[in-house]
Formats: sequence, C-alpha cells, structure tokens
Amino acid sequence: MSHSSIKSSQTYVLKQLADYAEGATVSKILTKNKGGNVTFFAFDQGQNLSEHTAPYDATVLILDGVGKITVGGEEHLLNEGEMIIMPANIPHALEAVAPFKMMLIMIKP
Repeated sequence: MSHSSIKSSQTYVLKQLADYAEGATVSKILTKNKGGNVTFFAFDQGQNLSEHTAPYDATVLILDGVGKITVGGEEHLLNEGEMIIMPANIPHALEAVAPFKMMLIMIKP
C-alpha cells in the first residue's frame, strides 16, 4: 500500500486525490492529530483491508466505485455517495468489488 499526505489549506476534488494503481491500494492522510484522522483510499479491484478492530468509531464514505464493507460479520455493498459507520471494537473489513475510492474518518473519543 502506498502512502502519502497532502497539504492543508487547499481545495481538492475528492475523487481526484489519487488515481487507482493496478493491483494496489493507495492511501493519503488528509489530516491527522490527537483527535483522529481523515484518510483517502483508492483500492484496485480485489484489494482489501483484512478484518480488524479499532478502538473508536470509523466512518467510511464511498467516493467512487463499489466496495464491500463487512461489520460484525454483516456484509454491506456500498456505492458512490453512500456511507457506513463502523462502531468501535467491532471487527470490520473492506474489499474492492470493483475499483473504489473512499474517505475514512476516525475520531477518537
């Protein structure tokens, strides 16, 4: 997974923060501080984040494509413009059914 951050105080078109990379996942940290972080991801088809937990709620907003988000064993197929909240300490996973881009927002309690 490639990873980079962007400059603050600029305007961005969310879908254009990064292109898809063949057979890879691209991530860009948009902001990060003690209160949490906002990260952009672009997943090529078949790429995934394996099941894991986080100690705080995480919100996923689909910006492009189709992603399968599994939360607590329940699968959700999300399309562009849809979002889901993954509760703290509940196992979750993400998979690119088709290439998809998303914004991940994690806010610490």
